[in-house]
Amino acid sequence: MLLATLTTTRSPEQILTQVAEAVSRIESAEERQETLTCSQMLAGLRFSPRFIKQFLQEGLMRESSVYQEILQEGRQEGRQEGRQEGRQEGEVAIVLRLLNRRLGAIDPSLQAQIQALKIPQLEALSEVLLDFTERSELIAWLEGTQT
Repeated sequence: MLLATLTTTRSPEQILTQVAEAVSRIESAEERQETLTCSQMLAGLRFSPRFIKQFLQEGLMRESSVYQEILQEGRQEGRQEGRQEGRQEGEVAIVLRLLNRRLGAIDPSLQAQIQALKIPQLEALSEVLLDFTERSELIAWLEGTQT
């Protein structure tokens, strides 16, 4: 039944309807859920998600332990990326504030270069900027990081 979603047919609606009917006849809720999840995943190799949803119930897939694990991994990656972005934005903000105080207003092209730096570079800049007395030193430092 699972592989039926992969068969070549002129009537994919009929195949997915038959699979849905066969899945609905499975008595065990756990087995029905697992079979539906596998059917949806295999059908996804041939059909669009919207088309699959018309024939195979969406709700049970969300209860799948595999689906939950994938969802959890995505959330963790998202949180980690968010923390990293937040840290970088914070570092950029501090460096720009210090540079503005030390050298005066920093023009937008230099700000863009600073915003493009990675965290280790921002940390290095935050230390050396205390020694800068002229804008040319900042420019030279930024050029040195690009080589």
